[in-house]
Amino acid sequence: MPTMQRPSDQPAWPTLYDLPRPVKVLLSAILITLSLAMVGALGQVIVHDIIPTFFTDEAKLHGDMEAVPNDVLEPGGETQARGDLFGDDSTVHSEPETKSLMDKEQFIWTLRWTHIHLFGMSMIFIFLGTVTVFLDMSIKVKSWLVALPFVGVVVDIAAMWLKAFVSPVFFWLHIPGGGLFAVVFVFVFFRAMAEMWRARHNRSHRSRRP
Repeated sequence: MPTMQRPSDQPAWPTLYDLPRPVKVLLSAILITLSLAMVGALGQVIVHDIIPTFFTDEAKLHGDMEAVPNDVLEPGGETQARGDLFGDDSTVHSEPETKSLMDKEQFIWTLRWTHIHLFGMSMIFIFLGTVTVFLDMSIKVKSWLVALPFVGVVVDIAAMWLKAFVSPVFFWLHIPGGGLFAVVFVFVFFRAMAEMWRARHNRSHRSRRP
């Protein structure tokens, strides 16, 4: 009669340290490229949103609309300049009431932004999650690290819809939403790079089983 294999006899779950060098180079190159993209996104938020909101005079922000390029205007740009985080970017009240919601410019723009943002960020988190499952950490911690970025992007998208159609005060949801995937990305980046390229000492074996 066959005997069941004890959990302690199962092979250890592979970690980043165990990967072949070409795979490490590939993962490192992708992580570095994504980190540069994250830095660029942070710079865009600072220049496009934070500085105009907190460090630009009201007259400059809403006065000279001709000085603002068309590609940085929100939908209904004739009433809102770029980067005013507390401004009401909803065009619901500026369009005829007889127009259905699906025909409104704000709805169409937000819908398009949502699917582009969701597809793009999800692909990043799929890759990040793949790297995360090979970290030399407990299964519970890795599970949270995989799930939290997806939660963050959903909160971030919800903030955009609530800000546009309910109240500008929902802008603050961008902070926990964006903060979740930013913090997880930074943690996984440095942890993964350390495990791939740093000499291994006293490996923990906490990831023995998948």
